[in-house]
Amino acid sequence: MWYTYSMQRQQTKKQVNKPAVRSKKDVWYKLDLSATVYPTLQRRDFSSVYRLSVKLKEAVDPALLQQALDLTLPRFPTYKVAIRKGLFWRYLEPNNRPGPFVQEDIKNPCMPMHFKSNNRYLIRIYYFDCRISLEAHHCLGDGTGGMSLLQTLTAVYLGLQGHKITPAGFVLKLDEEPDPGELEDSYMRYATAKVKPPRPAEKTYRVRGTKEPFYTLNIVNGVLSVTEVMAAAKKYGATITEYLNAVLLYALLQKQQNEFHLTYRPVRIAMPVNLRRFFPSRTLRNFITMVYPSIDPRLGEYTFEEIVTEVHNFMRYYINAKFLCGDITTNAATKHNFLIRIVPLFIKDFVVRTFYTRVQDKNSSAGLTNMGALAVPEDMKPFIDRFDIYMGQPFSSRTNCAIISFEDILTINFASSIVESDVERYFFRKLVQDGIHVKIESNRSCEI
Repeated sequence: MWYTYSMQRQQTKKQVNKPAVRSKKDVWYKLDLSATVYPTLQRRDFSSVYRLSVKLKEAVDPALLQQALDLTLPRFPTYKVAIRKGLFWRYLEPNNRPGPFVQEDIKNPCMPMHFKSNNRYLIRIYYFDCRISLEAHHCLGDGTGGMSLLQTLTAVYLGLQGHKITPAGFVLKLDEEPDPGELEDSYMRYATAKVKPPRPAEKTYRVRGTKEPFYTLNIVNGVLSVTEVMAAAKKYGATITEYLNAVLLYALLQKQQNEFHLTYRPVRIAMPVNLRRFFPSRTLRNFITMVYPSIDPRLGEYTFEEIVTEVHNFMRYYINAKFLCGDITTNAATKHNFLIRIVPLFIKDFVVRTFYTRVQDKNSSAGLTNMGALAVPEDMKPFIDRFDIYMGQPFSSRTNCAIISFEDILTINFASSIVESDVERYFFRKLVQDGIHVKIESNRSCEI
C-alpha cells in the first residue's frame, strides 16, 4: 500500500469542514498501569506531557497538515479520546468533538494540558517552518506510541504532497483496523514474577535553582554526530546509552560538589526502559518501567572512568527480562489488590500524590530517556532532516534529558523549569572534552 492522497485533497477538505457528530459512548478504555498515576499528579501548573518533533527539509503547509491529521487520528483510537472520572478509576472514552486543530508553535512547549480544554483532546499538533511537533499526555501512551502517531502523520502529510510512502515500522496502514495488541495493557499480561523487588528508598541529591515563572520551560538542545559519540563511548568500553548516562551523572556530581552541603547525597538518574525490547508487545500505550543508575559520592571521589564502569555494570545487572518482570509485578500489585480497587478515586488520588511528592520524586536527581536510533520507511528518509524528543516539564525543580538519533544526527534535549543551566553546562563541556563537536540550540540566552 502507498500513501498517495494528492487526488483526494479537495474532497478531504470538504469533509474536514463538516462539524463532527458525537457518537454513542459504546467503547471505552481502562487506563494502563502507568497511566493511572499521571492524571493523579495533574496540577494547574503541571501535566505529564512529552513532545516529539520531526524536522522536514521543506516548510510545512498547515492546511495540508490538518488534512493529514484528520485522516490519521482515527487509526489511533486510544489517542482520539477524552479522559473521564469514575467512582473508583479514570478511563478513556472516544472523542468525536471537532479537532484537534494544528497550531503554530510556541516558545515554551509542553505546557499543562487541562482535561477539559482543547475539546477534551489530550494531544496537540504544532508546526513551525520545517518542523511538525506532537505533544501528548502520558496517560495515552509512551514515546513509542507517540512516535508511531507522529511518523504515520508525517507519512500521510507527504502522501498528500504526492510522494509515495510505504507503511513500515512506526508508520501504520490507515485502511487496517487496529490490532487488539495495539490497545492492550501489556503490563498486566507480563506481571508474572513470584516476587516483588523493593524500590530504592534513600533520598538523593536534588538540583536546586531559581524557579521560573508559570508557563516557562527552558530548552537547551545539543546536536551531535552519532559517529563521534560512538567513538567517544567506545574509548570507555561503553554503549552510547551507558556513556551519556555516565556524563549526566558526572554533571550532577559536579553540580553538587560546587554547592555548599553539610553532607553529600547519592546522585541517581530515573531512566525509562522500553519493555517491548524484552517482552513481545505491539501496544501503543504505556509499556515502560524505570531503572535508577546512581553514584554515591560518600564512598569517595569517582573518576569519570569509574562512573562509566559503574553504569556499565548496573545496566548489565538490572536491564534484563527477569529483573524487569519482577519490577512490572511490583507495580501491578496495587491493581490486583482487592482493597485498593474498591477505595474511592479521591482517596487513591490523595495517597498516590502524597507518596509521589514525599518519596518517589525524591528518588532521583534527574531524568534521562533515550529512544535510540530511529528507523523510518526508506522512501521517507529523503524528506527528513532529524527528530527531537522532550520529556517535558519536570514535576519538581530539576532538569530532564531526552536523547534520540536519526541517521548520523543525535540530539540531546534538556528541559527544565529553573533559571540556572549548570547541569547542562557541565554535561556539554564534558562531551566537548571528549572530542565531540556540539551545536547548541535554546529558547533562552544561556552560557554553555
